[in-house]
Amino acid sequence: MLTESFRDPYAHLNAGFDQIEVKSAPLLGLTRFQRPRRTLADRVRAALLLITGGDGTVLSHEEKCWASITFSGTRHEVVMEFCGPEAVAAGEELIEQLPDHEFTLPGQLVADATIAKVDHRFGAMERLEVTAVLLLLEEG
Repeated sequence: MLTESFRDPYAHLNAGFDQIEVKSAPLLGLTRFQRPRRTLADRVRAALLLITGGDGTVLSHEEKCWASITFSGTRHEVVMEFCGPEAVAAGEELIEQLPDHEFTLPGQLVADATIAKVDHRFGAMERLEVTAVLLLLEEG
């Protein structure tokens, strides 16, 4: 059964803004004292991009929590792509430096950092895809 209304459905379009009742929460804009909080995953991605000089692109990032009797932490699997000769050189630098790199992640200790997979494609557009796996332990 349909109900019939005789009020103008477009009255809000012609009304003044002082007559409109807003029932939603105001948009929270960031002030100069506020900034978005960086997560551990954000810090891991930033640390990897720092090694490459910002030339790589993060395609995916999986984070899994784990715990044992004595330790707890997270396992991060990051897939990065490097396109072009300069970017591929930066990706090769990541492959070379990652196992011995000293990470500075607050509250975290990098127990293991390895390259799990490398896909290097040659041709007109040289491309390198690197899968890095980091095992982090919570300090304290």
